[in-house]
Amino acid sequence: MAEDTHASSGRVVGVDVYRGFVMFLMMAEVLRLSRMHQAFPDSSIWEFLAYHQSHVPWVGCSLHDLIQPSFSFLVGVAMPFSLAKRLSQGDSTAALARHAIWRAVLLVMLGIFLRSTHREQTYFTFEDTLSQIGLGYFPLFLLGLAQSRIRWIVLCVLVVGYWAAFVAYPLPGPDFDYAAVGVPQDWPHHATGIAAHWNKNSNLAWAFDTWFLNLFPRESLFTHNGGGYATLSFIPTLATMLLGLIAGNWMLQNASKRKVLSYQIVAGLVCLVAGIAADRLGICPNVKRIWTPSWVLFSGGWCFLFLAAFYGICDLWRLQSWAYPLRVIGANSITAYCIAHLIHEFVVSSFEIHLGKHLFEFWGVEYAPFFEGIAVLSVFWGILHWMYRQKIFVRI
Repeated sequence: MAEDTHASSGRVVGVDVYRGFVMFLMMAEVLRLSRMHQAFPDSSIWEFLAYHQSHVPWVGCSLHDLIQPSFSFLVGVAMPFSLAKRLSQGDSTAALARHAIWRAVLLVMLGIFLRSTHREQTYFTFEDTLSQIGLGYFPLFLLGLAQSRIRWIVLCVLVVGYWAAFVAYPLPGPDFDYAAVGVPQDWPHHATGIAAHWNKNSNLAWAFDTWFLNLFPRESLFTHNGGGYATLSFIPTLATMLLGLIAGNWMLQNASKRKVLSYQIVAGLVCLVAGIAADRLGICPNVKRIWTPSWVLFSGGWCFLFLAAFYGICDLWRLQSWAYPLRVIGANSITAYCIAHLIHEFVVSSFEIHLGKHLFEFWGVEYAPFFEGIAVLSVFWGILHWMYRQKIFVRI
């Protein structure tokens, strides 16, 4: 019997479902689970849900912290399939390169546009998900055309080189004014030793942004990012996308699905252990906000394991009917990203105008934000479902 491979079975459903799951987590921010935890502080359920719908302050990880690395990882997973399809259609490498450059620029511009909504002028910033992917997209394209050995070498150079660059940047002196960069002097998340080179708003990436972002017109001088996010994170983000590229090539190279699944699980466990070890040994902390090298490994491990779960269920065991709502979202991930950022307030105000301001208080005022979120999320999904049924798929 011939092996069950993607050369014969077509699209990888698990990838679409994983993408839909990631975008669902992002859109589900409208549920405002932190508000529910505030209303019911003694409830361990709301506490758990609120934690995993929030970003950790610095070191550590919640489910919400895995949205951006998953989205970046999946860009890498899709790259070899996209290249193989366009090359089979007769597109030249030059044509593919032009498209990759255009896509990279468009992603950065879309990120800036979404960040600039409700501001007085264009807000030039490059730490958001789309801009970070855009900045690394063309190098990812080039690596998609490279040999497997080159990809592994570049991955090691990115992780080790970025670590070395941060370690080489001098630590702030004892008189450094942390309050001036939005960090309390007694902030409990400051690290010591080597890990101190990644402390909030006193590291290499912060120093770069205090120069780079002030090259653009701004409402006021840039001194720091409130969350500690940084432009240079696109470099380790490229490493995360490269892990996805490697995973995508495993699925494309005609290996049996069981073998591909085993590769994903092993890679996930190895990366996860390596990331945890680097953090626990004080070599490099796991910080999503500045995408530390250990975060590349730690979050990459989770991405491999998530992919393995969806791949095993949907492609190996072919249990797919349950995943239809997620496939609808995953089929239009860019649209899902945009509507979540652009029309939330419009949808809420429409409910209030036409159905009353107290519409969602039928179970009590405390539950109103949650039920409002369910209604908004339903509208988001309804738009995506209509597009899916009409075969309207927005691509960049």
